[in-house]
Amino acid sequence: MTADTGRKYRAYPTRGQDQVLTGWGHTVRALWNVALEQRVYLWEQRRYTLRSAEQCKQLTAARKELDWIGELPAQTGQQILRTLDRAYDNFWNPGHPAGYPARKKRGNRLSIPFPGQWVEVRKLNREWAEVRLPKLGWLRFRLSRALGGTIRNATVSRDGNGWHISFGVHAERKPDAPNGKPACGVDFGVAASAFVSTETTPRLMRPTLTAHEKRRLKALEQRKARQVTYAKKYNGGKYGTRLRKTIAAIGRLRTRQANRRHDFTHKLTTDLAKNHGLIGIEDLRVKNMTKCAKGTAEKPGKNVRQKAGLNRSILDNTPGERRRQLEYKARMYGSVLVSVPPFHTSQTCAACGQVDPESRKGCGRLFACTRCGHEDDADHNASVEIEARARRTGGSDINSTRSIPRVRVPATGRRRMREASKPAHAS
Repeated sequence: MTADTGRKYRAYPTRGQDQVLTGWGHTVRALWNVALEQRVYLWEQRRYTLRSAEQCKQLTAARKELDWIGELPAQTGQQILRTLDRAYDNFWNPGHPAGYPARKKRGNRLSIPFPGQWVEVRKLNREWAEVRLPKLGWLRFRLSRALGGTIRNATVSRDGNGWHISFGVHAERKPDAPNGKPACGVDFGVAASAFVSTETTPRLMRPTLTAHEKRRLKALEQRKARQVTYAKKYNGGKYGTRLRKTIAAIGRLRTRQANRRHDFTHKLTTDLAKNHGLIGIEDLRVKNMTKCAKGTAEKPGKNVRQKAGLNRSILDNTPGERRRQLEYKARMYGSVLVSVPPFHTSQTCAACGQVDPESRKGCGRLFACTRCGHEDDADHNASVEIEARARRTGGSDINSTRSIPRVRVPATGRRRMREASKPAHAS
């Protein structure tokens, strides 16, 4: 019985519990780094693969000799080693996108995992509940929604806004049957966060930071740079109280920005999965799209600052996270997600299928086909083209009010499509 859904709540530890959890969080980070370093050393020196079963025995001995490890619950330490096993398994799996397990820096989010069998939850009233954790006692949290299943694991974490507790829950929810609703294509962009082919206006994400918050964030970043320079020059690199307060203030703003971004993303993906039977999106390579244009000393890049601003705008819209959420929400609500090649979706006429860069001069908002004269918003035209490709790829049996274009340019390569001769305008 594994966890098939998650629940996250705001936790409110006492001052003593806050200090204990902070210490445990740093111990978890150090234990992860030591265990990873041990595995790397044994593989490089002896070609020996170390796993959690053997490291757990060594952890038991270390708990008796090292007080900072002994203060951490034994179940948490074992859970960390098992998580490291899973990280290696994902890295070795060619079908998994995970990279090599990375070391955790001090600035990483504090996180303490617990197995589900050592966790007990009791409800206090309609709004509050408590969870009993090993060696910590009862931790109070805000019961914003019901658990809805059997707890399989729990994780206590801290971000810029405070402490949270997350539960992995086995809710026994099975994928819904096909909902039979209309198909759609979605074009994710920067100017228009999302344009759905069945709608006439784009869905825009409000700025994740207000103008005042942007000015405050810039001032805090500048203050942090000055304080770090002072600490390195006069304090031996040790962070003082003022510098830590500055870092905490930056973390609160960044967390607020991330929460607003996640709120829009969840609302968008849930609405798409519930109200459509087929969802077509572009198979984007976000890492390639957001590569740095700095270049090298011999061959410096061009328009580096402009490219950096574009990269921030792309990442602020989180196209990868939207796709990840659509993948599991589509199964949950009985819809189908189809990713299509992104080549020339913004240059293809959704009415006649003509591919011509001149149809969208200067990458503006207007699309005007040089063949049939079809005019539309460029992002909406791209979303209609994405829907047509998705229907041909994996959802031709989905009912839709839009017909597939009759004339298509064969996708025989990007260069050939660009060099294709342009037919004369119809008289």
